[in-house]
Amino acid sequence: MAAGQDHNGPEGGHGAGPDRGRGAPPQVCSLPQVAGIFIGLTTPRKLPNPARLVGKVIVLDIAFASEGGGRRNSFEHTTLRFIEKLGPRLVRWVDHHDSIFHRRFVDDERFVLATKAQHGACPEMISPQLVEAVGPVDTIVCHNDFDGLASAAKWLCGGHEPYPGCDADARAIDTRIGEPGDFGRRFDRALRARPRDADLGLAILAHLATQLTHGAHWAIIDQAAHELSALEESARTLASGYRSLTDELVCVDVTARDSPYDRTLLLLLGQRRATMAAVIDGDTTTFAAPFDSGINFVECFGLSGGMPTLVSINRRKLAGALTTLGVGAAAALEVAELPSARD
Repeated sequence: MAAGQDHNGPEGGHGAGPDRGRGAPPQVCSLPQVAGIFIGLTTPRKLPNPARLVGKVIVLDIAFASEGGGRRNSFEHTTLRFIEKLGPRLVRWVDHHDSIFHRRFVDDERFVLATKAQHGACPEMISPQLVEAVGPVDTIVCHNDFDGLASAAKWLCGGHEPYPGCDADARAIDTRIGEPGDFGRRFDRALRARPRDADLGLAILAHLATQLTHGAHWAIIDQAAHELSALEESARTLASGYRSLTDELVCVDVTARDSPYDRTLLLLLGQRRATMAAVIDGDTTTFAAPFDSGINFVECFGLSGGMPTLVSINRRKLAGALTTLGVGAAAALEVAELPSARD
């Protein structure tokens, strides 16, 4: 979709146009729009340039960055800089990921922050009262997964669910506890097939924002969802490489894979073998455990924040993480070694 193209949204949404303030210089924004609001789809480690965001900004389902991806992705380097550069233009930040830095903003009403245990998904934190209290906004920055898209859509719908059961679908998808409904399943499969496809994310957001009234969007979404089957098959093949490191942890290194795969399914398949599963892919290792397992990787690895049962860390921290989980030192070093170094 061309930059700046407007996806039609519900009439009467909070977005009659950017309110830049009298006398303010005009801003040129290349972000697309949904229901008259500029939309920035992103991740916690790749926040947009605040100077390119128009007017009043809200941030939804974006975790405070932590050290898992290295110092350059830390809270101070990534999140705090973004917050400070936005200044008073940041009018709300709503999120449900753990972070020790939440306490810095406990007295700042702009920040509506919870832990994953308190809210399994972000949309359930958004209410008509919250949307009304904030008033019109110009830009929404949200996570590019279903949780973030559903949060943005709920905001565009005045704090109401885009469709009955959307909040429950977001919770089921974000926690992997229970099963989403048919709509949620279709959205989830599409996003897992094309996790970095911004046009797909915008199509899903537009469909949600119009409360699923534009049937043409389903063709795009279902086509993407269809593509997941091949990625799932690759994941099942890769799962045969899981090795047991402890009674509670299995690990697979897919760095040398020759085809894309569905990481979500690969992690879930690992959790059928042990409580914790780790997938090593190049410089990144992802650890996962069931949402209700009581495991907290954030605490185990000494991270400042994130999802307690799903974290990604840089490979150079892998050996230490494994020993923390009870893997012997020699075995941890062997697993953390790059495959090329073993040849």
